[in-house]
Amino acid sequence: MQQDRNKISSARIPAIAYFLFLSRWLQLPLYLGLVLAQCVYVYHFWVELVDLIGAIIGNPGALQHTLEMVAVKGVESNGKLTETTIMLVVLGLIDVVMISNLLIMVIIGGYETFVSRMNLEGHPDQPEWLSHVNASVLKVKLATAIIGISSIHLLKTFINATAYDEKTLIAQTVIHLAFLFSALAIAYCDRIISQTTHSSGEHE
Repeated sequence: MQQDRNKISSARIPAIAYFLFLSRWLQLPLYLGLVLAQCVYVYHFWVELVDLIGAIIGNPGALQHTLEMVAVKGVESNGKLTETTIMLVVLGLIDVVMISNLLIMVIIGGYETFVSRMNLEGHPDQPEWLSHVNASVLKVKLATAIIGISSIHLLKTFINATAYDEKTLIAQTVIHLAFLFSALAIAYCDRIISQTTHSSGEHE
């Protein structure tokens, strides 16, 4: 019965409109590409983590790579990492995780919003945010995630401030504030649109 209804509904759609609607599947390779990018970040995370563990146990190669990665030259006399260096590496790992979370939101939320329904309702592992995702919600969540990533980068810079000049510190702070105001503007515009839509619905 449902298949018959779908056939009737599809028959009423003009051919050009149906073709344009099918063009949404052109986005599928893009999301698959982001999945590959996710794999790259997983690999990068484990490389950094293994180097950190190797540096802690005294591996000279891992120690040198870790110090070069965070641009810190201060090493204690006993050959162990400083607390600042370990903190910077851990923040780098957190940064990778947050970017990975951003990729997941784009992949799953974008596919659900712009390509096809995943029909995950009732699935025990369905993300909480996916139940009410739409283009507006996705934009706000992405903006919030970008602010979080920018905050981690800014914190890493301030912890290792001696490795940067004053102009770099100011520029990163200004960029972070720009992200913050952009997210607030997006959220405010989304709120106005939601209120307008709600008011129009009440008048109808």
